[in-house]
Amino acid sequence: MIKDSHQTTEHYKKLVEVLGKDHVKETINSPYDFIHIAKKGISSSIVKNFKDYFNISREDTAHMLNISSPTLYRWIKAKKPLDRNYSILLFELTDLFLYGIEVFDSKENFNKWLNLPNTALGGIEPHELLEVPGGISKVRDILGRIEHGVYS
Repeated sequence: MIKDSHQTTEHYKKLVEVLGKDHVKETINSPYDFIHIAKKGISSSIVKNFKDYFNISREDTAHMLNISSPTLYRWIKAKKPLDRNYSILLFELTDLFLYGIEVFDSKENFNKWLNLPNTALGGIEPHELLEVPGGISKVRDILGRIEHGVYS
């Protein structure tokens, strides 16, 4: 069985590079590794790496993590270890954004797509789903359909 491009070793190496090799020392081979790594605790500094790499404002990053911007600022400033669930969510968002960039061939094109109403999502803009339970997987499903040429 052929793996999708977002599930390759190179994809996960890029994910570790984006979040910071000094923060994510383990090898990632699948999304299940996100859970194992998150249990050990990760510095909130990876949030800064995420937002800087993808050119996302602190406000938008906080919104995706379902926290306030001042709270996110305090966490990063104090280098507070992230709770397991926030760590996993950040891994999943990074994974999704890298996949989106692979599908659309650039950060700019993916960011434009994230902010356009999508018929396959009931007219909702994909970025609106990133903060709701199950939203990341819905956006990932649409990206998979686009990658495989299915109308979305």
